[in-house]
Amino acid sequence: MTINIQSPCPCGRTLTYAQCCQPFHLKFNTANDVETLMRSRYCAFVLQHHQYLIDTHHPDYLNGLTVELLAQGADDTEWLGLDVEESQHDLVEGTVAFKAWYINNNDIDAIYECSQFQKLNGMWYYTEGEQRAAELPKRNDKCVCYSGKKFEACCMRKIV
Repeated sequence: MTINIQSPCPCGRTLTYAQCCQPFHLKFNTANDVETLMRSRYCAFVLQHHQYLIDTHHPDYLNGLTVELLAQGADDTEWLGLDVEESQHDLVEGTVAFKAWYINNNDIDAIYECSQFQKLNGMWYYTEGEQRAAELPKRNDKCVCYSGKKFEACCMRKIV
């Protein structure tokens, strides 16, 4: 998938892709904190930059994960938005709790996870995450894609 580099960054920050996650994906910069790394990884899922996901995954936790495995079914997923609930880190470990909303097979769901990160040789890496059950927004809640519309008037229509 491609994106106009002047488009809003898929990670949800109020910057363009060129100002936000692109420098990480092009390896011009590395994330200074766990939330920035997690946002850049979400953006990589959206844009199918699978090698970046492998490169930012702690090598001791890959468990056979490859670019090819990440690519399987990627075209069937429409990413809607990212909601970061909590982020914290010290000098060597951190966590980020988030919901990454998507549509797949005409069904809306979220990866709701508390991700763990470790710093190795001065760089942050994703290690593993604890999965949680996500509750769908109610019809009058704000939409998960941050359109500013109610859920029923926006993404809910995509699955009905």
